[in-house]
Amino acid sequence: MGRAEGGQVPADGGTAVEPVRPHLEAAVERPRTPVGGLSAAQVAERTAAGLVNATTVRTSRTVGQIVRANVLTFFNGLLAALWVVAVASGRWQNALFGGVVVANAGIGIVQELRAKRTLDRLAVLNAPRARVVRDGVLSELAPADVVLDDLLEVRAGDQVPTDAVVRSSAGLAVDESLLTGEAEPVAKDPGDALWSGSIVVAGSARAQTTAVGDDAYAARLATEARRFTTTYSELVASTNRLLRWIAVVLVVVTPAVLWSQFRSEDNVGWRDAVTGTVAALVGMIPEGLVLLTTLAFMVATVALARRQTLVQELPAVEGLARVDVVCLDKTGTLTSGDVRFDRLEPLDGTGPDAVATALGALVAADAANATAAALAAVFPPPPDGRGTEVVPFSSARKWSAVRPPGDRTWVLGAPEMVLAGTPGAESEAARERAERLAAEGRRVLLLAASPAPASGEGEEVRLPDGLRPVALVLMAEQIRPDAAEVLRYFTEQGVALKVISGDSPRTVGAVAAAVGVPGVGGAGDAVDARTLPEDDDALADVVERASAFGRVTPHQKRAMVRALQRRGHVVAMTGDGVNDALALKDADIGVAMGNGSPATRAVAQLVLLDGRFAHLPDAVAEGRRVIANIERAANLFLVKNVYSLVMALITVATVAAYPLAPVQLTLISTVTIGVPGFFLALLPNRRRYVPGFLRRVLTFSLPVGVVTGAAAYTGYALTRWLDRTAGVDAARTTATLVVLAVALWTLVVLARPLSGVKVVLVLALTGVTAIVLAVPALAHDVLLLEWSIPVLPLAAAVVVPAVLLVELAARRALPPTGATARRSRAPVG
Repeated sequence: MGRAEGGQVPADGGTAVEPVRPHLEAAVERPRTPVGGLSAAQVAERTAAGLVNATTVRTSRTVGQIVRANVLTFFNGLLAALWVVAVASGRWQNALFGGVVVANAGIGIVQELRAKRTLDRLAVLNAPRARVVRDGVLSELAPADVVLDDLLEVRAGDQVPTDAVVRSSAGLAVDESLLTGEAEPVAKDPGDALWSGSIVVAGSARAQTTAVGDDAYAARLATEARRFTTTYSELVASTNRLLRWIAVVLVVVTPAVLWSQFRSEDNVGWRDAVTGTVAALVGMIPEGLVLLTTLAFMVATVALARRQTLVQELPAVEGLARVDVVCLDKTGTLTSGDVRFDRLEPLDGTGPDAVATALGALVAADAANATAAALAAVFPPPPDGRGTEVVPFSSARKWSAVRPPGDRTWVLGAPEMVLAGTPGAESEAARERAERLAAEGRRVLLLAASPAPASGEGEEVRLPDGLRPVALVLMAEQIRPDAAEVLRYFTEQGVALKVISGDSPRTVGAVAAAVGVPGVGGAGDAVDARTLPEDDDALADVVERASAFGRVTPHQKRAMVRALQRRGHVVAMTGDGVNDALALKDADIGVAMGNGSPATRAVAQLVLLDGRFAHLPDAVAEGRRVIANIERAANLFLVKNVYSLVMALITVATVAAYPLAPVQLTLISTVTIGVPGFFLALLPNRRRYVPGFLRRVLTFSLPVGVVTGAAAYTGYALTRWLDRTAGVDAARTTATLVVLAVALWTLVVLARPLSGVKVVLVLALTGVTAIVLAVPALAHDVLLLEWSIPVLPLAAAVVVPAVLLVELAARRALPPTGATARRSRAPVG
């Protein structure tokens, strides 16, 4: 049993890294801080010396990093070099593509700065607080304000903010798996080291800080610098792979294009040769693809922030859309989490005053969990204190105990856990009564007493012998009013639901049935986790088959998440308690309730700040919009890259001038890719997630790009062949019309199903294009187009078969849209 030493202790995230146990042996030796904590003068002295817990590790990029990331890129550098060459060639019009580069960088910087302000503001609201004793007074402050040698108080559910050494302990146990990879809780006694980033899973303690700020262990591991790095994103990974391929193609093709343009008889002088080379290379650079991907993530993040959903890692928005299994904790997720005392049901002749005194002593000894806090409002601590022998509540044990001076040992916990191994008619009757109440959806605790003390230490502590049931303690929970509707949304979307709770299986089954979890018809349909197999494959079979589980330990929650992942599922885990932290960390997407424990919020990718479960479908909808719309935009960009490459390869083979001038490519990119891509990336889109983003994009873009490039060169070549007097500018006019027409039709294909906004967008872009081509000052003087009588019919003759081939490619490559979209319901709440 743990003992409170050195004075009474008032009781009330990151990515796993390789094991580092050799570094976690002993705390740094420092002079002992008095039990009353530091004085104000001592705090001021340490603050002035910079011995505070502020770190240089940031959760979002600085303004300088944002500017550099949007400006100093490989493709921007290449475009800048090509812009200089285009200016040197003497035709200012061909350098207009530089404005696109500046606009892309500017939009990216502005949008990311706006997102940064929103996220940083929410991060401050969501930041944990540290409890510190100073001048004998316990107060809460920001972790960054903790100084060296401060006396911290930590309780179950806290994430330790600094490195420290335990000075007094009341059954303290911490989970260091975020630092060491070792899952078993570690008991901590006075003199033991506490490491920043570890999670308090049981008990409480006061500890003196030994390292702060960048010197603390978690800061050295950078466990909090995760927002831009950890969550896997299929979009980001696929986009990066495409960019690598494009960079390789540019390195290989550039010398050949440059050679062909200088050898071509169509080009007169070095300026024409340089212009053709610049056009070919500019066309193969996806100058806005990365911007649109990042922009779509940020817009979704800001949109969710307005709905009180904090996205702690940007790609998590996409990840949630890929989820096909959602694991739900019952308390705080399906129920409101506001537990309140309902009533007592006496089981023996113990008087109500003795029961109230016992519950008050238990609450005083261990009020770090929601149940104890609810009991504290009804059963105040006894005047003689909370007792010297304490076993704090543990999610693994599911019971707590206290032995007041001169009294019996009182135990409070799950009935089947407290009475395990306790035979007799009294125990059997208490178990049966508790099961009947649990089947009604009630939360039932058992108060038992024994003349013997508990035995063992730390996590090995054992129940006292001779326990006798005294009373059943009934707690009331309210099912969230939006829970049933949210679960119905997920069910209709084909997402499997698993309710995983530490409560009684019968209680879990009753609640799961009440909110409509598929496969759960009543209290008897939940699986008792104590019967789950330890074999990984057998466990996966059970978890796949069943939908509700009770008496699940924290490590079992983690094992169940991993079992589903091994079966190929993308798993989201929701929870609010410290017992959910490990499973949230290992899940593909962890979703924490804003009113949950600091440790749970620290390891989650999404935090529902107001605790409303109804925001989760909003996040799914945003993720689906991001994936589907970025796929549309990626198709637009890749089609341009492919047809530019096709035309470049043809010119190399035929030693002809490049069919388009840089300024004509700027017009084409603006009206068929840049502007529509921007709008399409931000429009609503409820298409369900379909795996294979990169394969699908290439399946569409390659054939459509080949068709567009071949059609453009055909129009160019036919103009020169039919009219021997036609120069390069006239042939480029035909090629420009062909590419514009085919690219606009490709936009129509990708925008389907055509809603009012999309129709307006396509018509507006077509109208702008027609006006630009019809105004001589723009067409001739800016775009370098040269009209002739056969241009329009010749372009039309090439466009019609090209459009038919684009339609054929779209039917083979693009997923269906109408039926899938119609099956999706609007987000709840």
